[in-house]
Amino acid sequence: MLYHLGNLLQSFWGPARLLQSYTVLIALALYSGFFLTFGLLPKFYSKLPHDRGREFTLTATAEAAKGKPTGAGVVFITIYALLCILFVPMDILQWGILVLVYLTMLTGFLDDRSTKSWGEYLKGFLDLVISLLTALLIYFYVSRHNADGNVHFWFPFISKPVNVHPVVFVIISVILLWASINTTNCTDGVDGLSGSLVLIALLTLGAIFYFILGHVDIANYLLVPHLQDGAKWALMTFTLSGVLMGYLWHNAYPSSVLMGDAGSRALGYFIGAMVLISGNPLLIIATSTIIFLNGGMGLLKVFLLRFFKIKIFENVRFPLHDHMRKNKGWSATQVLLKFMILQLLITVAILGIFFKVR
Repeated sequence: MLYHLGNLLQSFWGPARLLQSYTVLIALALYSGFFLTFGLLPKFYSKLPHDRGREFTLTATAEAAKGKPTGAGVVFITIYALLCILFVPMDILQWGILVLVYLTMLTGFLDDRSTKSWGEYLKGFLDLVISLLTALLIYFYVSRHNADGNVHFWFPFISKPVNVHPVVFVIISVILLWASINTTNCTDGVDGLSGSLVLIALLTLGAIFYFILGHVDIANYLLVPHLQDGAKWALMTFTLSGVLMGYLWHNAYPSSVLMGDAGSRALGYFIGAMVLISGNPLLIIATSTIIFLNGGMGLLKVFLLRFFKIKIFENVRFPLHDHMRKNKGWSATQVLLKFMILQLLITVAILGIFFKVR
């Protein structure tokens, strides 16, 4: 909205042209997201559902969270959606992703406010449907906008993009999105942990979209595909970063509010969607390795035991942050800082390999 308004007003007032600068829009959206969430979120505490305790976590952690307002994702994701409408000149794909982010949030929030949990099978099925819709949306949009009518992935060690069969693309996309949603959700168990790890992922993706994939000269130099809408995706990503910072201000240990499934599922979905749009599904390693190890290994452990009677990691408690606190004696602050450090080390190393070893 503001982008198009700047175009209309610049002939009457010169500085209005700044509203067509993505750098300016990113700054405005990020700070707006932070201050709006910081100021408005506490006003909704009384209207949010309250945490009922967590079934698969440490007793002390469950008791500390019990009774706190939860489901805050419904507030900050709503703020995010409104800011995207205001700041981002969206096309069909961006509108579609925004709608699906909101839908993912709503499925989580309805579970947060329900007196009886929806159950893992129902939530897993809903995540699967949303992931499938996203995969189809991205495939049909990207294929129709590529000259050869195909969708491509780019990888390290390969200088040219690789054509991807539609079925392969959909399968990879659904698995990646479903895993990102659920592992991010599982990581939400220590004050500030999930939000901080997601923030690293968002800032990483925003920088990739804006400075590399969205910049034709840099993309050509690094032998990666140029995304014409890279700056728009960066704007959406940095906007969510600002909103998330506003939430983390209140979620820092000891937290006064929890994001709930409404927040964690929507954030996980957005990371997965942005990784797919980047054209390199392996970027999930750079953005979410610790999230996947922390929450994903527990999902794998339960899956193998439940369906194949295969036991792995019998002496390791999952999510991994519970193991580090109970078995290693780490405090909540130590878990947060050490997990963040590990993710930053991994992110820097992976980005160096992905963009320079071509």
